Amino acid sequence: MGVDHYENFPVASWLLPAPLRVPVREIYRFARCADDIADEGDAPSRERLAALEELRRDLDRIEAGTYSATERWSGLAAAVRAHALPLEPLRDLLRAFAQDVRGKRYRDYEDLLAYCRYSANPVGRLLLVLYRRHEPQLAQWSDAVCTGLQLVNFWQDIGRDHAKGRLYVPQSEFARFGVDPAQIGQQRTDEAWMRMIAAQTQTARQFLLAGRPLARALGGRIGWELRLVIQGGLRIAERIDAVEGDVFRRRPVLHGTDWVRLLARAAWMR
Repeated sequence: MGVDHYENFPVASWLLPAPLRVPVREIYRFARCADDIADEGDAPSRERLAALEELRRDLDRIEAGTYSATERWSGLAAAVRAHALPLEPLRDLLRAFAQDVRGKRYRDYEDLLAYCRYSANPVGRLLLVLYRRHEPQLAQWSDAVCTGLQLVNFWQDIGRDHAKGRLYVPQSEFARFGVDPAQIGQQRTDEAWMRMIAAQTQTARQFLLAGRPLARALGGRIGWELRLVIQGGLRIAERIDAVEGDVFRRRPVLHGTDWVRLLARAAWMR
């Protein structure tokens, strides 16, 4: 997406059909703006929340058909009209970013997955609308892929998120593995920490694998794009495991050499 939460998505890549590249770009541009409001600079929380609320009002005006062609989201408004895009998914994203500003903690996986329904899954739902695919099963697979990617990004960026006052590892996981949350600030990765992070990457992997049938169901260039996205998420999970959960000093990222591996895996993905 061009924003941290969605860095495993290739945005408007050459694999997307040309007519969809502009609306996809507009969706991601809106999401990036909202994410930057929540993340960047040193503005106090009240100003960030007010800016997110302003974006919500922009969506209301787009929905009402009163948004001017000279305003900053005119491209998004045109995409909404042309493709009958629902705006509730974008409102869901704003709700998630507001939770980030408030520094919400998550009790257990049920609580965290509820957040993912707002922070990650809306993107896939909007793309399915653009693809004109409305089958409920496809939406379930899409949610699994988006949630899996979101979880991988969480575990990849534990240290970075902690610096912003955020913690996405559920409190129940710390208790289950006997890990002190203070270890994040200390960047301490003992045996218990390694076991806990390995369990989190396995959970992310399960979501990504559960969503694999979506690539085959969509087919064509879109299906290939999705295959690469899924394999990218799985590769990051592998790299987290390879550094034994030490994402503080050895944050896993994809390198140029990974793309050959991803293409090969995508070709054989079932």
